[in-house]
Amino acid sequence: MYISSYVCDNTCGGAGTEGAVGEAIRQSGIPRKDLYITTKLPFHHTRRVRESLDKSLKRAGLDYFDLYLVHWPQVVVYKHEQPVPLNADGSVMLDETCDFNDTWKEMEKVLASGKVKSIGVSNFSIKTLEQLLKTAKVTPAVLQIELHPYLAQNELLHWCKDKGITVVAYAATGYAVVREDPIIVALAKKYNVTPTQIVLSWHIGRGTGLVAKSENASRQEENLKVIKLHEEDTRRIDALDKNRRLCMQPDKQGKVFGWTFDRLGWQEEKVLQTEAKL
Repeated sequence: MYISSYVCDNTCGGAGTEGAVGEAIRQSGIPRKDLYITTKLPFHHTRRVRESLDKSLKRAGLDYFDLYLVHWPQVVVYKHEQPVPLNADGSVMLDETCDFNDTWKEMEKVLASGKVKSIGVSNFSIKTLEQLLKTAKVTPAVLQIELHPYLAQNELLHWCKDKGITVVAYAATGYAVVREDPIIVALAKKYNVTPTQIVLSWHIGRGTGLVAKSENASRQEENLKVIKLHEEDTRRIDALDKNRRLCMQPDKQGKVFGWTFDRLGWQEEKVLQTEAKL
């Protein structure tokens, strides 16, 4: 069983889940060895990897995590546990005196300690992964990225497969934007399933992992039902790719947490120029 838990309150201002997940595990009675639990290193803790991990373990009441992810390639200044410290002009307060290669060295140390069983990254690209691998002694086990039919990330998927890196999708259904796409809706009717099941089945057919979230019990059950899509229908979904990010949008300065798309190694949306002419 796979459980993903991470410290939202340290990264984007939400309510952290590590404590709740740990308590749920204890109440469930399920043996720890039968669970696979993931958490993340916040981007303002990149100089405090060991300390941050220890606090996460304490919150969860666990001895180890199965997977520990570097949440973002950016290094953000640590300032009194502010999730996203800002400069006077409203820009993210970046720490340019170190980089994710330095962070990864510390990640490798906590891996060696046994407090995590594997380490990986989130929101990295081919560009940032290539830079990471210049100094890494341990190749990331997992890359977690925004991935759905409007953002297929084909080149990155192939690159990771060659490197032996497992890709896991977040925002996997593409929200209502993708679920309500006419092609997805038509396929759901064809297979007598829901649009969500069509999209999740597309992911599984591509060999990617995914994070599917719901607080509704019936939808949780729905998420577990995967079907086999016909090849021609898979191609129809593949054709929906627009390189469109639905989860992480650039701010008014054209940046995501202080970095441009170019620095992140992200491609611009394919249809931007076409739409601008309409």
